[in-house]
Amino acid sequence: MWRDDVASNALRLILISRRTLSTVVVALGLATSYGQVAASTYLGFDRNDYPGDANLKTLQQTFSYTGYWLNNPPGAKSNSWAGHRAAVESAGFGFLVLFNGRLDAQLKTVANATRLGQSDARAAVASARREGFPGDAVIFLDQEQGGRMLPEQKAYIYAWVDGITASGFRAGIYCSGIPATDDDNVVTAEDIRQSSGKRSIVYWAINDACPPAPGCAFLQRPPSPAQSGVPFAEVWQFAQSPQRKDVAGRCTNYSHDGNCYPPGTQAGQGLHIDVNTATSSDPSHGRSH
Repeated sequence: MWRDDVASNALRLILISRRTLSTVVVALGLATSYGQVAASTYLGFDRNDYPGDANLKTLQQTFSYTGYWLNNPPGAKSNSWAGHRAAVESAGFGFLVLFNGRLDAQLKTVANATRLGQSDARAAVASARREGFPGDAVIFLDQEQGGRMLPEQKAYIYAWVDGITASGFRAGIYCSGIPATDDDNVVTAEDIRQSSGKRSIVYWAINDACPPAPGCAFLQRPPSPAQSGVPFAEVWQFAQSPQRKDVAGRCTNYSHDGNCYPPGTQAGQGLHIDVNTATSSDPSHGRSH
């Protein structure tokens, strides 16, 4: 009789445990659907100038991935990142693969913008292949100007996206996630997405205003890109060098010279960076397969 009771009780406990487990699984699923359970996030950096092979080990102690330019960064006459992909990957980094796009003054008309978008996509693809990136990597178009995109800007962006996608690579865009107060508070990322049709685009939002940005901070658990104010963003740049006083004036932890320097370095080294958080340790999926 005692053994039968034990067996019966044990069976009841098993059934209760299974029901409890099912409840937990359902609850977790619902919580995830509503954003209540945070996914893993990863800290990364980007900068216009290659940091040098000697600094990669120090940077890798803090960051999971780095930006990597395929052409000349904004304001630069050359690209110092070219030829360093293997060294960066060997140091343990994932990638944010970047192509510097055109300013509106260069576009002029929708027809010209479309032609430039197509030719720039071909240039980005050729550079990505030359650098040895996988054929399905995400290439981000650097869109420096914010606010509501003009017709020629959208023509350029979508022609570039279509060219990248047709090549087998995936298209992404780096753009503002800050409401433009002088343009009806439009958010550039949302403006681009709303007009993109069925195009698949990965969004890298810039919002260095505090809040929501944490300032020049190197958190073990960085915030989710969705906290940038762009809920569909997969990458969020939350700190820039130099600090933009008009936007990030309330942010803390920047150096006295206004730059953001990574742990393990001194300001005198000039290794200032922009800081990002992403949903992947390799947001461009740029590591060798």
